[in-house]
Amino acid sequence: MPAFLIFAFAYFLSTLISAITAALSPVLSREFALQARDLGLLAGGYFLGFAITQLPLGKWLDRHGPKRVIVGFLAMAILGCVAFAFANTLAGLLSARVLCGAGLSACLMAPLTGYRRWFAPAIQMRANSWMLMTGSLGMIASTLPVQWLVPLVGWRPIFLALALLLLLAGALIAWRAPAWTGPRGNTGLPPSHSGYAAVWRHPYFRAMAPVGFFCYGGLLAVQTLWAAPWMVKVAGYSALQAATGLFWINVAMLCTFWFWGLVNPWLARRGLHADRLMTLGLPLSFMFLAITIVVGDRYSAWTGVLLVFYCVAGSFISPSQPAVGMAFTSEVAGRALSAYNLVIFAGVFAIQWGIGLMVDGLMALGASQTLSFRLAFAAFLGCCIASYLHFKRATGHNRSPITS
Repeated sequence: MPAFLIFAFAYFLSTLISAITAALSPVLSREFALQARDLGLLAGGYFLGFAITQLPLGKWLDRHGPKRVIVGFLAMAILGCVAFAFANTLAGLLSARVLCGAGLSACLMAPLTGYRRWFAPAIQMRANSWMLMTGSLGMIASTLPVQWLVPLVGWRPIFLALALLLLLAGALIAWRAPAWTGPRGNTGLPPSHSGYAAVWRHPYFRAMAPVGFFCYGGLLAVQTLWAAPWMVKVAGYSALQAATGLFWINVAMLCTFWFWGLVNPWLARRGLHADRLMTLGLPLSFMFLAITIVVGDRYSAWTGVLLVFYCVAGSFISPSQPAVGMAFTSEVAGRALSAYNLVIFAGVFAIQWGIGLMVDGLMALGASQTLSFRLAFAAFLGCCIASYLHFKRATGHNRSPITS
């Protein structure tokens, strides 16, 4: 339990920092004259940095273990928060966000790699859900609390305080995290399995990759950025109302992941594993997103509720992450999880920036702001549905783990 708590604290901070641009978007837009594409690029910069580190991260986790890797990565995140606090241009903000993303990219993969060796499969699913619950708590902290603090202290001191909290998290992990008892220099795998080629070729990984990119990445893109601009630009919410909407979205996600953690062992005993849950649940998220797009500004009072329903239904994608890890042996788990995380966060970056580019492009062609947002979200929804259909076709393939 102490190991779970200290890793959860670091992950709490990582999700707070990842999502904070949504709450700060009105302030940053005014101060730096940001357009939609700039805001999307800035928010996506975090996930770009996150994605860049995933492949070396997986190898380092398998070789050196979670403790040594995450402490080194948190040092980068501390520098990123300090750089963001002192940035005076969009380029400076973007560079700092990329550095933050790179530094915080081990905060989920490190504990999940450890759990793959430390816990039984059913407990791994529970631990994954409760880590995501902790992440939702971080996203809650990035909404109304940030809105309340910004007028009092400003957004720059908030990032300096986050740097100090990351320093504390790194110290706690260095002090209390379990030592890595697995092989370091040699995994015992044949040469063909020592890198990522065997992970990319695995049928189950290929089945999961598109839904990871569009459904999981898109869920995070909406939750950490585009839900707030949709509420403000389409539904006509004030900045405080949008922050309140984000707050309730993240409260709902916290409760959802807590519930998943409770029921996952029970579901696993009854044969309801990740594939079945995703097959049954993901269409609900598509339905709620489609309704949100259609009603647009006509039923603005319901927009926040519909976005809550979309995100909660989208949580059916969350079992895919530990399922990918369990499709491989523990010696390869760090690489498999990091490769899948690369897919997810490449999706977050692409969708966050892509929606912004499409909104600005459509408005430049003469479309209204509301129509531009609707069309951009509709294109995103179409990609999600296509990836889901690929997943349904492919999950009948062999998903046996790689063995030494």
